[in-house]
Amino acid sequence: GDSKPGNQQTENNTDKDKVLTIEETEKTTPAKMEAVDKADFKIGLICLHDENSTYDNNFIQALKEVQKELGLTNDQVMIKTNIPEDASCQEAAAELADAGCSIVFADSFGHESYMIEAAKEYPDVQFCHATGTKAQTQLQPNFHNAFASIYEGRYLAGVAAGMKLNEMIANGKITEDKAVMGYVGAFNYAEVVSGLTSFFLGARSVCPSVTMKVTYTQSWFDIAKEKEAALNLINSGCVLISQHADSEGAPKACEEKGVPNVAYNINTISMGPNTALISSKIDWAPYFKMIIETAFKGGTIPTDYCGTLETGSVALTELNAVVAAEGTQAKLDEVKKELIAGTIKVFDTNNFTVDGKKLDSYLADIVDLGDFVPDSEAIANGAFEESAKRSAPYFDIKYIDGISE
Repeated sequence: GDSKPGNQQTENNTDKDKVLTIEETEKTTPAKMEAVDKADFKIGLICLHDENSTYDNNFIQALKEVQKELGLTNDQVMIKTNIPEDASCQEAAAELADAGCSIVFADSFGHESYMIEAAKEYPDVQFCHATGTKAQTQLQPNFHNAFASIYEGRYLAGVAAGMKLNEMIANGKITEDKAVMGYVGAFNYAEVVSGLTSFFLGARSVCPSVTMKVTYTQSWFDIAKEKEAALNLINSGCVLISQHADSEGAPKACEEKGVPNVAYNINTISMGPNTALISSKIDWAPYFKMIIETAFKGGTIPTDYCGTLETGSVALTELNAVVAAEGTQAKLDEVKKELIAGTIKVFDTNNFTVDGKKLDSYLADIVDLGDFVPDSEAIANGAFEESAKRSAPYFDIKYIDGISE
């Protein structure tokens, strides 16, 4: 998933006088769409890479699934792949608008500023963007952000990982102090840090002795680097590997080494039949369906939308029974219910410390004014409330105790 640098803070600013919240800034009011006849409707999708990237393929397959469900023809669904995060994104968006698309969607963080420019140029077309942060404060009524509470999916995947570690301890394969996981991240941005932390907390909720080492590849998609990073982590003593990077590099390294793996965005059982445990993913189909159906009947697309476990926007791929510890599926079902009910909170501040201390207050950069300055209190009701004030993640604490680079 291609997101942004979190705020670059080293110490937490606690001067509440300077705190600005989204409630206090002028907020975008979404434009009302006139109903579009289904036969005339077209949607465009702009992807950073193509089907070879698990991240982009996840969007492509979700849109194709909705296309089939809603009975749209191939002419009505226009997909542009390998569009970099530069002016060519604006050109691609303009081409799709000129071709008659009512909605144009882009999937990568760096596309955002170009999508905003396209939205200004084509006020009658709706521009939707995944992982972005500016829709709320941009005051561009036909520009929208969307993301999902994937941290809940990663927490669940972490529970499956923790149960696997427990099984390895029970079988005498490792001792409790050797329950070390490795995590291959793309960049140390908030989206990745939020995900790796939630994965770790999920694992620790069932395996208290777990620790985790993180390494970054500085690329969203680099098969060789991701494989090398996973091998380095395994060689340094990590007995289970997870990732937030977009290729099959890490899963393939794990299969070669016989190390359990938790992936992202795709079911990796075919490439790791003996080691693939489970994957978490954002399922974009519910969002695509919602925005397309809004176009058919007329109405507004939310300015900033965050899908959840409950809306079906956060999902787990098939659990690999060959690899999973006994009882894992039942445990996942139970924890999922509690996450939906709110009785388990992923970032419950009773469940982690930072430098040995409980976190009672934390300012995050939530209102995107382009300054990377922490501006909003993120802790409320005993938890760091991720994606509550903005869909794109803003948990950027590097790191809670138990995680290190």
